[in-house]
Amino acid sequence: MGRYTGRMGKGDSAGRSVDDGTWLIDAGHEIIEKRRRDGDDMLTPRERLIRALWTVDYSMRNAGDLATARDLDAQFREIGRAAAETLGLPSALEAFSLSDGELERRYFDLFDGICAELRGR
Repeated sequence: MGRYTGRMGKGDSAGRSVDDGTWLIDAGHEIIEKRRRDGDDMLTPRERLIRALWTVDYSMRNAGDLATARDLDAQFREIGRAAAETLGLPSALEAFSLSDGELERRYFDLFDGICAELRGR
């Protein structure tokens, strides 16, 4: 499994360290609620990328592959790639540009770098 760093990032309270896994779960939940309330069109590129990463993470940690991610959102890869490109985040762009098999093999090694980009560190 991916190593969680426990570093602070954007949105973390001063003096409080949140590991990457917890941060992604919390941020993903907020974005899912916003999407449900306001619709896809109201999500920022950063929120779209976090949602795509949450989808991949949920699938990989619970099923060990991307089948669940495809069931949750068949466009997760395209959404993640487009958002990463818009935001200029090379680690995320690399991950969402990989084939399914390569992303499944490398996901846990890439996780910390993607979170670091998204959390602004």
